Amino acid sequence: MDPIEPSGISRRVMLSTLAVLPVLPGLLRPIPAAAQAAAEATAADGPLPSWNDGAAKQAILDFVRATTDQASQSYVRPEERSATFDQDGTLWVEHPMYSQVVYCLDRVPAVVAKRPELRNAEPFKTVLSGNRAAMAKLSMRDLETILAATLTGMTVEDFNAEAMKWLETARHPRWQRPYTELVYQPMLEVLRHLRDNGYKTYIVTGGGQDFVRIYSERIYGIPPEQVVGTAGATKFGYGKDGKPFLTKEPKLLLNDNNAGKPEGIHLMIGRRPHAAFGNSNGDREMLEWTGAGAGARLKMLVLHDDVTREYAYGPAAGLPDTKVGALTAALYGEARKDGWSVISMKNDWKRIFAFE
Repeated sequence: MDPIEPSGISRRVMLSTLAVLPVLPGLLRPIPAAAQAAAEATAADGPLPSWNDGAAKQAILDFVRATTDQASQSYVRPEERSATFDQDGTLWVEHPMYSQVVYCLDRVPAVVAKRPELRNAEPFKTVLSGNRAAMAKLSMRDLETILAATLTGMTVEDFNAEAMKWLETARHPRWQRPYTELVYQPMLEVLRHLRDNGYKTYIVTGGGQDFVRIYSERIYGIPPEQVVGTAGATKFGYGKDGKPFLTKEPKLLLNDNNAGKPEGIHLMIGRRPHAAFGNSNGDREMLEWTGAGAGARLKMLVLHDDVTREYAYGPAAGLPDTKVGALTAALYGEARKDGWSVISMKNDWKRIFAFE
C-alpha cells in the first residue's frame, strides 16, 4: 500500500481512487469460510493445489521442507517460525481502490443521517452528490474530516458492528461479489501449508488494524492478535450504566507501511520473520528486513500481470503504472538481484479465486 498519512489513509490513494468511485449496491450475503475452503483443497490435493509447477511454488515447498527438517542446516525451531503477509494486493484484491477507502466513503450517508447538520456542509455535501470529479478535488483537510467522522468518535464495539455490516453487504464493482470472496486461493493455501508445518502466520498491513481484525480469523485463519496494521488511539471511559468502554480517537499510533512494517513487527510480534510476502513498494522494507536475518529466509512478491482474471499493473515488467499498490521497476530489480521470488499471477496460479 501507499504511505499512510496521519489520518490513517494515503492522500494520494484517496484522491486518485475517488475519481473512479463506483456505486456499490449492497445485498446481504454471508461471509465465506475461505480459510476452510483452503484447508479442504489442501487435504484433497496436497499442498498448493492452485499453483502451477514452477520456481515460485518450488521455492515455497523447498523453504518449508528445509526449515522444518531437523537434519537440515536451515532448520528453524518451532517457536521461532513466523511468516508475515501484506494484505491488499497480496491476500486479496486492491483495485480499483482499497476496500477500506470504499468503506469510509460509503459511511458518509450514515454519518450524515445521525448528524443532519452536515448534509449541506463540505466535504460531506460533495461526497453525497456522487460527483466523482468534485470528490477528486477535495483538500487534505476535507479528507481528514471524512476520515475522522467515519473511523473515530465511536466505541470499538460500534465500529466493529458497522464495519461487519458493510463487509456483508458491499460488493466489488467488477465481480459483484463481497470483498471477502475476493481472496486469492493460492495464498490461502500458502497460509495453510505454513501453519501445517508449525509456522505462525501474521498479517502486516498498511490498512487499518481494527478493520482487518474484524474478518481476519474467518477469512484467513489468522486471529486478531496476529494482525499488525495502521493503528489509531483508543480512550478508556465509563458509560452512564457504569460499564467500561473504549472510544476510537483521531490520533495515529502506528503507521504500518514502508519502514513502519518492520517497526510494527518488532513492536507487536517481537521476532524477525523467516518468510515475508508482499506485492508493492510499501512492502519493500519488510522483505529487506526479513532477508537480513541469518539462516533460510523466504521473500516473495506477487506480480499482478493477469488482466483477464484479475488486473495487470506494475509499472515493473513493462506493466501499466498505477497509484494503487505500485510495484516499481526499482523494486522488481532489487528482488531479482537479491534472490527474492516473484509470483506471476498469470503463470504461477492455476486459479485466483475459490469461485473460479
